[in-house]
Amino acid sequence: MMNKFTTALLLCILNFCAFAQTYNGIGGSIPDGGPQASFTITVSNLPISTIDTVFGVESVCLNISHGYVGDLAIRLLAPDGTVVDLSIANGGNGNNYTNTCFNNNTTASIINANPPYSGSFKPQGQLGIVNNGQVGNGAWKLLILDSSAPDAGTLLNWRIVFSSNPAKAKIFTSSDLPIVVINTNGQAILDEPKITADMGIIYNGVGIRNNLSDPFNNYNNKIGIEYRGSTSQGFAQKPYGLETRDSSGTELDTSLLGLPSEHDWILYPPYNDKSFARNVLTYDLSRRMGHYAARTKFCELVVNGQYQGIYVLMEKLKRDKHRINIAELDSNDVTGDELTGGYIIKIDKFTGSGGGGWTSNYLPAAHPNGQTIFYQYEYPKDDEIEVQQESYIQSYVDSFEYALNSISLTDTINGYRHFIDVNSFIDFFIINELSKNVDGYRLSTYLFKNKESKGGQLNAGPVWDFNIAYKNANYCGATSSSGWAYDFGSLCGTADQQVPFWWNKFMQDTRFKNDLKCRWLELRSTILNTTFLNNYIDSIALLTTEARTRHYDLYPILGVYVWPNPNPIPATYAAEITTLKNFLNSRMNWLDASMPGTCSVSSAAEQSKILALTVVPNPFHAELGISFYTSSKQNCYLELINATGEIVYRETILSTGNGIQHQQIQTPEELSNGMYFLKLTTETSSESIKVSLVK
Repeated sequence: MMNKFTTALLLCILNFCAFAQTYNGIGGSIPDGGPQASFTITVSNLPISTIDTVFGVESVCLNISHGYVGDLAIRLLAPDGTVVDLSIANGGNGNNYTNTCFNNNTTASIINANPPYSGSFKPQGQLGIVNNGQVGNGAWKLLILDSSAPDAGTLLNWRIVFSSNPAKAKIFTSSDLPIVVINTNGQAILDEPKITADMGIIYNGVGIRNNLSDPFNNYNNKIGIEYRGSTSQGFAQKPYGLETRDSSGTELDTSLLGLPSEHDWILYPPYNDKSFARNVLTYDLSRRMGHYAARTKFCELVVNGQYQGIYVLMEKLKRDKHRINIAELDSNDVTGDELTGGYIIKIDKFTGSGGGGWTSNYLPAAHPNGQTIFYQYEYPKDDEIEVQQESYIQSYVDSFEYALNSISLTDTINGYRHFIDVNSFIDFFIINELSKNVDGYRLSTYLFKNKESKGGQLNAGPVWDFNIAYKNANYCGATSSSGWAYDFGSLCGTADQQVPFWWNKFMQDTRFKNDLKCRWLELRSTILNTTFLNNYIDSIALLTTEARTRHYDLYPILGVYVWPNPNPIPATYAAEITTLKNFLNSRMNWLDASMPGTCSVSSAAEQSKILALTVVPNPFHAELGISFYTSSKQNCYLELINATGEIVYRETILSTGNGIQHQQIQTPEELSNGMYFLKLTTETSSESIKVSLVK
């Protein structure tokens, strides 16, 4: 039987009378650069032991002295194991949390605030998830990880407030996008190394709702997970690198959301690209141009029970038969044809996965401060590449640069064309100029080379990292729809990373410029048609309609500056989409008027013969996507022909005559691995592309 005091207290709480109980905790030093520190408050004698939406945690307050708060990940751990993200890597090089309280009942978000933090803020996660019916009495812990030295700090003190006005959570329950769920089992995610965690993916199929309570039906196993990226690690929404693993922790090649099987994956957060479109659009355009680029799938992410917003699951760039399809190099491949491929190198920052490499003998186009171009080994990695392999790839790239820099650069035998796949460089140029990519050519720039017996030339690509392209950066002329991205040095010549001299030299070659012009005109009539691009952007807006309401509730950044968004900052999602479309339209108009070269009838015909029909992926493993265009409505005949000339698949396709057309082809299951010719015949012409089947 309840006594009078207990009865009165319960009635008071149920009627939302003012009642609060505070528990104080002591602090201590925060290890510089890790490991994670844990500070405990033992809660006892709560008037009601079970905490929920009637009585529970109202706020968590703390005082931290630290000179670089962007290094700090601050979390609350409840007695039942529930973890809440209070503030993760916010504040950059600012200092201190001073009388800072995290409370879901306030309006200001810690994400949008500036240090030194003082007052009440919405935490990064949902504080209310601890008020889940658990027993509130027990050990509550404040977890603080300082991810990087050398900025030591101290937790001075902290407290938890329980009251009859508890924090309430907006519970994420279902989505029209696939749901990715990750559980780190109490471990903090680090920049490196990867920690072992559990991951499940819920995807019930096109048009079928995905519920968080549904079984994991697309993936349910172990993963390795770490933070990835450089600048993006400082955002409230974190980028992750994943490795799918089996129960013993061994790498496990797996198909996720229908993408080709592999074990290295990325969860990309479109945090500072508020349209969600820039990377996804660019990679898709590159694939439609006939090149490999990372495949993507939109999803929503939950980590340790906390909703993390819209993410894009994408393929990590690497050597693989379904990705960068070049020969495998091992330690024995040090002579002959085996030595000549495959290699992947990049020009990039040294953070992230940066490593060893070599400095070019040729200075960048702009070098007032003595800047150089440094090539990094991406495959094989710098700790795996053999001395002979280092010597070979360095010599090959140097030979290309020597030929390009010589007076005989256009020589048909000894000129630069001997060393590179020119078409790949032309398409790489078009993608970076279309997007006016302020990082283009000088960062996130990949190059790869296969064995001489398999072509052997240096290829530009795959394209990568366009989240601040398309007028989404506020420096170095990025907002202007005019001007060349490759001429970066004329505006920002003092920047550390500069553009290689190649592009200026290419513009001295009449043949390169003519080929470029023809390719531009070809693409403008197909996938770079304004209507096509606008429709593609609209399709992303439609796909994310429901999810972005949750996303921007968690990250209230519409109309708010996020590095390096330019002014004026669009106040709504619709305005973000309009800004992107308007820039693309203006940019293409400028490129139409400014693209160098002359495209004659004969050269245009040659370009059309080679480029009108495109196939992705190539190699393929079951399904082919083809793109083509015709100028009139007509029947087209598609044939797949094996090496002996036998037609193994045939289909009639009605062309709409309205520009570019796309078709998905499901090839017969009984086909064996090998080379095939895909032939498309119209009423006036036919074209063929060599394709490779790899199951």
